[in-house]
Amino acid sequence: MMEELRAKIAGEEFDYHALLDGLRKYDRPRDKITSLLRQGAVVRVKKGIYVFGERYKRRPFSTEVLANLICGPSYVSLDYALHYYGLIPERVEAVTSITVSRGRRFFTPVGLFIYHGVSMRAYPIGIDQVELESGRSFLIATPEKALADKIQADRGTAIRTQAEMRAYLLDSLRIDPDGLGRLNAETISLIADRYRSRKLRLLSGLVRRVNR
Repeated sequence: MMEELRAKIAGEEFDYHALLDGLRKYDRPRDKITSLLRQGAVVRVKKGIYVFGERYKRRPFSTEVLANLICGPSYVSLDYALHYYGLIPERVEAVTSITVSRGRRFFTPVGLFIYHGVSMRAYPIGIDQVELESGRSFLIATPEKALADKIQADRGTAIRTQAEMRAYLLDSLRIDPDGLGRLNAETISLIADRYRSRKLRLLSGLVRRVNR
């Protein structure tokens, strides 16, 4: 049964419909799903989202793909994306994402997934799609959007000048100075307009100065 299922599901992350379709030849596929979960052949990440168990996986599952599936629409951003791009040194345990719904946390068998809500106006700009093998892909913020999302989410920080912004980036977030120089000021300016954010306009001006 598992060989047939693996032949039909190429990726390591899949939803209930894919699992049900893979078992459609059986008279009682829902009972088969219950049995697979009990055996650990399939692991339920959350209701309707699964990965293959250790014995049957072909490669490590993608936490980024799972993040997009667990709560949507969403894209990976904030601390996780900043580390993904090498902009901050610390490894991030939780997968952090942006969504248009309310902020949520999901404690799952494969890790913690955190979602921060933003307005529909700010959501669509600055998102990339990363292609993986087996036709899998995930959405992630560009470096500029990930940093902008982080600054906006950190509401307890009062930043009024470019000097304060620079101190916040280098001292509080520990942003890599070289990485800061690789950011695009015009892109940040567009994101600032969507967020209607004075802080992000300060960031855009700072990046423009760094890149002179």
